[in-house]
Order: sequence, then structure tokens, then C-alpha cells
Amino acid sequence: MIRKQRVVIEMSVKVIEYMAKEYRSHITGARVHAPFPPGYTNEVNYDGTVKALAFLLSNECNVSHGRIRTLLSELTDGKVELSDGMLNHLSEKFVLKSGTEKKEIISRLMSSPVMNADFTNANVNGQSAQVLVLASPVNGAALYIGREKKGHEGVKGTPLEDYTGTVVHDHDRTFYSYGTRHQECTQHDCRYLIGSKENEPDLEWNHKMHALFQEMLHYRNGLCEEEGPDPVIVADFETRYDEILDKAKEEYEASPPSNYYREGYNLSVRLREYKESELLFLHDKRVPVNNSLCERLARVYKRKQKQAMVLRSQKNLGYICDGLSTVHLLRTDARNVYQEIAAIFERKSPQKPKKEVEAGALT
Repeated sequence: MIRKQRVVIEMSVKVIEYMAKEYRSHITGARVHAPFPPGYTNEVNYDGTVKALAFLLSNECNVSHGRIRTLLSELTDGKVELSDGMLNHLSEKFVLKSGTEKKEIISRLMSSPVMNADFTNANVNGQSAQVLVLASPVNGAALYIGREKKGHEGVKGTPLEDYTGTVVHDHDRTFYSYGTRHQECTQHDCRYLIGSKENEPDLEWNHKMHALFQEMLHYRNGLCEEEGPDPVIVADFETRYDEILDKAKEEYEASPPSNYYREGYNLSVRLREYKESELLFLHDKRVPVNNSLCERLARVYKRKQKQAMVLRSQKNLGYICDGLSTVHLLRTDARNVYQEIAAIFERKSPQKPKKEVEAGALT
């Protein structure tokens, strides 16, 4: 039997219409009719399938709203014409209905023995802003949090503020105030060592330390799942680590660093001062050797920022961040993201607290 197939994609539009007779009082002029089912608020309403497609195109594929309108119009032969207002409020409506997923993300982060953390730049209304990225390499959860500033102000009120596990980061000293243990990104150390080798070729310590880091990383990555670090091998690594830093101290005393390039000297001081945080990955297999997880996640937001150019408000930044967090959760759980997002859009909108409703009415 010889078979040859041809695959065709067809997009169909199904319209479900309800009609109700409207009655008018001859005395008061009031108009009444039987209630419509939930979701039938306006003359034309779009269900979760349409909203999910537009949401994913905007927030994950980084397609502009104008192109989303054009694409859906062409795919449906002009039957679906989305408005700017609907597209602009998609992220807000999604965030309001995905509170369950956000609680699940926070729960996974707080129960994780290790949390990666990093800040990345954002642009809100022409002003510099920050996005704090928190991720669990064990529980498959990530949280994007839009903040006005980095530092302790950026951490305040986030899950990291109350976290008690190990924090992996890129030597941002802010993060040393949170968690109980810390692991610095070894990739950054290797980059600085390569820079020192290129700018200070006459020194020996940078060549030896770079080779030692490569050896330590090779050893750690070669461990089996059931195999733990050998205390004797780890102790030998730490002894050589100290000897190389002693060599660095001697070399910089004999030949002080120039004002043009001090990164090599600063690195040698930092490696000595933060030795425990540099080598924690040799003692605990749960600890990642670098902060690549947060850097990959930060690039997801960066692509959205590049497409959006400038966000209009801090609130919009928060909506985008929450949306990206939920999409990452659905992806890591290997769910059908499109179907899950469509189901989220079909949920009932949560009622605002009474105080918020009153405040909104007053404004």
C-alpha cells in the first residue's frame, strides 16, 4: 500500500444567536426582556476561543494589534473584525480570571528548595522600570513582576521577600538579604575570567582559575542522579581554589591593576569574599550552577518589550507580566495552552471588593 497525504487547515466561524422579545411599558416607557445567558452582554460577543488566539498572538508571539486584526479578518473572510478596545483589554481580563494559576505559581515558588532571581529593564511611558523574574528550576514555575525600581524596593511585597530557601543570582547584592543560602552564577565568573585573560595576559591566576571552574563544572555535570558529591574531591577543589586566589593576591601586589581595567582584580576579591556562595553547587546537587533559567525567561519579556516599544502604564506592565507567568506555567505542565487559555477566558469575572467598587464609583 502506498499512501500520500495532503493536509489542509480550514478556519470556520460559528455564530450562536439568542433572541428575546422586548416589551415596553405604556405608562413609564421602561423596556424589559427575558435575561440572556452568561456571556451575552453586547450585541456581538467573542468567546474564549477567539480571545485565546488573539491573546497568544499578542503576548507570546509578539504580534501587533493591527496585524492581529488583519490576520483574523483574512482567516475568517471578514467575519471576525476585532476592535482596538477589545484587544487592549485582553491582558487585563485574562489576569483577572487567572487568579487560581497565579496562586499555584506562588505556591510552587515558595515550596521550592531553590529559586532563581534576576532583574531586567523595562520601559513604561518613556521612563525606566524593572521586571523581577523569579523561577523554580525544580517545580516548573516562573513569576514575572513589574516594578518601578530594582533593589530592595523592587523586592518588597514579592514572594522573594519571605522566601527561606537558596537563591541563585548574578551577584546582585540586594538578593543577599533574602533566602538563607546563595549561589552565584558561574557563567558570569567564567566571562570575567576570560576578560581578565585577554586584558591581563601576563598573569597566571586567571588562567588557572578558569581551568578550575571548567573542571568543577565538568565534575558536577557528570554526577549521576543517585550520586552525591564526593567530600574528598570537593575539599581538593576548595583547596586549589584558595591557592589560586593567594596567587592572585601576590600577582596584584607585584603588579597593581590599572585604572583602565580593574575587573580582574575586583573578581579575585569577590571570589574570596563570597567563596561559600561561589561553590555551593559542589555541596548541594539541587542548586543550579548558573542563573541561565532567569536569563532565558527575561529574554521572553525582552522580545515583548521590543515589540511594544513603550508601555503606557505600570498597570499594563503588571498585566503583561502576569500573563507571561501563567503561559509559562501551562507550558511547563505540558497542557494545551490554547485550550487552557480559552477556558480561563470563559470563567466568571471575580467581583471586586466593596471598597474598590465604591472608590471606582467616586472617581
